[in-house]
Amino acid sequence: MPNLLEAIEVETDTNPAASVIWMHGLGADGNDFVPVVNELDLSGAPAIRFVFPHAPMRAVTINNGYVMRAWYDVSPDDLAGNSRRADERGVRESQAQIEALIGRETARGIAPGRVILAGFSQGGAIALQTGLRHTERLAGIMALSTYLPLAESFPGEAAPANRSTPIFMAHGTFDPVVPYAMGAGSMTYLTSLGYSLEWHQYPMQHSVCLEEIQDIGAWLRNVLRG
Repeated sequence: MPNLLEAIEVETDTNPAASVIWMHGLGADGNDFVPVVNELDLSGAPAIRFVFPHAPMRAVTINNGYVMRAWYDVSPDDLAGNSRRADERGVRESQAQIEALIGRETARGIAPGRVILAGFSQGGAIALQTGLRHTERLAGIMALSTYLPLAESFPGEAAPANRSTPIFMAHGTFDPVVPYAMGAGSMTYLTSLGYSLEWHQYPMQHSVCLEEIQDIGAWLRNVLRG
């Protein structure tokens, strides 16, 4: 098992009954989405532990090889939609690290069926990569401004346990970083494989908007109800 990633944790109340493991985007860190917790309307939801892990430091090709926090390496070809050139080793290493965090939540009393994987951009790619392959059913998967990595190997690796897990995907129609077509293409691909997901698009770039935060809150309340 890999060493556990360092993470920031925010609990909405004592004795959490659910966990959201939320991965940041390229070059950011776990602090990136911490402020969003207070903007979510979680009324009626159980106490939630939000876990915001810091990605490992690695050289990133698309940024001239600079070392920064990244879930995997990215080359210009990747963002041209050529997923076959994705950094498979990095993606799978990060998948294993998030699996370890799911295991820690289980050890702390949160069953996998009460764990949500969430992420933005690269973090969202890892949420999809890990969640859809996880052997136990999860509560949900939230993927923002992102795409399904390693799509060509996905049909043979998809876990039956998460075939009907709620999926929330959202993308900005003017995204210049991860093109809208990549996110929409992944949505169409997953739908073609029989996955039922909630899709949202917003007139924004590579970011998060107020309407999206409201939609995320509604989805979380629905998924964690009961």
